[in-house]
Amino acid sequence: MADAAATTSGVTPRRKTFRKFSYRGVDLQQLLDLSPEDLSLLVHSRARRRFKRGLKQQHLNLIKKLKKARTEAPAGEKPALVKTHLRNMIVLPQMIGSIIGIYNGKAFNQVEIKPEMVGFYLAEFAISYTPVRHGRPSIGATRSSRFIPRK
Repeated sequence: MADAAATTSGVTPRRKTFRKFSYRGVDLQQLLDLSPEDLSLLVHSRARRRFKRGLKQQHLNLIKKLKKARTEAPAGEKPALVKTHLRNMIVLPQMIGSIIGIYNGKAFNQVEIKPEMVGFYLAEFAISYTPVRHGRPSIGATRSSRFIPRK
């Protein structure tokens, strides 16, 4: 109703503006162009120490696989899934847009890397335990577990 009234009166409705992503004051395009030394100045201290000591060959191989999957994907399509056990890998700007299967000890959780994830560890996106639900009766509980039939 409001749209119809706005178009008939000659006033165009306002378009929704999207928030432009920036990581610590640096926008996405500049972030992709940064050298590893400049990027290390932006991230938190633990990641800065990791970059200073150098990334291991496993981590560099993961970046190569992600880059290869992205180049082989057809235009406009999502890249192929790349599985990894490297939960301690820090998300880098060149990983944005990739799809990663992160191993949680039982299965691979499929995660699409978004710009907001830069600087986080991959493990933060694949929880490795089932959270405890307090107050629910189960095996090992006192009193209440007596009345739950075992199947």
